Amino acid sequence: MKIGWIGLGNMGIPIASNLIKAGFNVKIYNRTAAKGEELVKQGAVQAENLQELVETSDVIFTMVSDDAAVKSLYFDQNLFGLADAGKIFIDMSTVSPKTSKELYNAAKKSAVSFLDAPVSGSVQPAKDGTLIVLVGGEEATYQQVKPLFEPMSKMSLYLGDSGSGSNAKLAINLLLGITVQGIAESVLFAQNQGINTEDMLTIISESAVGTAISKMKTPSILHNDFPAAFALKHMAKDLRLASETDELLPIGTSANETYQQALANNLGDEDVMAVIEQLRKK
Repeated sequence: MKIGWIGLGNMGIPIASNLIKAGFNVKIYNRTAAKGEELVKQGAVQAENLQELVETSDVIFTMVSDDAAVKSLYFDQNLFGLADAGKIFIDMSTVSPKTSKELYNAAKKSAVSFLDAPVSGSVQPAKDGTLIVLVGGEEATYQQVKPLFEPMSKMSLYLGDSGSGSNAKLAINLLLGITVQGIAESVLFAQNQGINTEDMLTIISESAVGTAISKMKTPSILHNDFPAAFALKHMAKDLRLASETDELLPIGTSANETYQQALANNLGDEDVMAVIEQLRKK
């Protein structure tokens, strides 16, 4: 099975790398060709253009930044129109469920298949191949490509019709946003009462409410340094999409407001944990 991969961001590169390591033939394309140099060294082939990639691939993965980028790729650049009938497209971008359904319907008109398959996990799980793949679309198509998800993930889940993967991704990121804000608020409350920050983070991580994310973000909080594993601007985007998909409940509404304020205050390129900087200002 020949694989095409479009989009070489922080997540796309390690996922494509794991497919190469698993022995799949991978052809890549990115507007900035230099981003693919490391993958080429690993055995990937760099396509000259989108048409070459689509024509020579059986399954085409896309993973770009947002709805606008996805629509530009599929609609403005006519990605489906480049494909022969029967090809399979898998979009791993985090986008609105509405966008995923639009893509699914457009794919059907072009006699190709489409899955929305965003992932839960950040850069390190992508490198480790321990992501969770959240899949929406036709189950028969999912079963056909399920082996492709194995090198990149600890599990893939078929969740239902088109848009189901995108809905699940917004749901898990809603919880992530709430959790990170909760950690930040707990730490700031403790600081205001004179509790040592390292001690408080130890209490959080070793207690029943401790999570992988609380342990992962402890060094950033202690050093007040927030290099982006998952950029805050992406969380703000995901919470906005969730709020546009359905009316958020009180905690989700509060989290959405906080992250939008942090984005407006130029924290977007920092890690999601930089929300603590926004909360310090309140």
